[in-house]
Amino acid sequence: MAEPFTLYKLIILYMLDKVDFPLSNSQISEFVLDKEYTTYFKLQQALSELMDAGFIREERAHNRTIYHLTDDGASTIEYFRNNISHAIQKDINDYLKEKKYDLKNEVSVKTDYYRNTNREYSVHCQVMENTLPLIDLTITVPSEAEAKTVSDNWRKKNQEIYALIMAHLL
Repeated sequence: MAEPFTLYKLIILYMLDKVDFPLSNSQISEFVLDKEYTTYFKLQQALSELMDAGFIREERAHNRTIYHLTDDGASTIEYFRNNISHAIQKDINDYLKEKKYDLKNEVSVKTDYYRNTNREYSVHCQVMENTLPLIDLTITVPSEAEAKTVSDNWRKKNQEIYALIMAHLL
């Protein structure tokens, strides 16, 4: 059995290995903290050490961080998979199976905004399918408040916006 801190790292690698999309910090935290495997701060330390070691990589957009498993991380979890108890593996598998659609939808919808050269805000909205954009849209708005509103609404309404656009284009 692995040392507790090593186990936290293996749990993260195992979770990322079991899905074909990245997971957000909040998704990983939800599982680990709900199961009371460790504290939030130890989990964040484990994520940081996995990044420093090159086993995962992070992608940030405003207040959201998602993690991708690297090739080195995949090799590591393959080698050390048996150091995670069958009970914990089952907990992870059950969590991912139960929430897979929600988890995938949450990370496949991306939105970010930035101030552009015209001193307005460009809002970049995407829906990803595997590694390719299903839709990739940039909208310019005059204020940061509007940029935040567009970002929030994209997260909530991207499916109906995509359907509307496709209905008009096809």
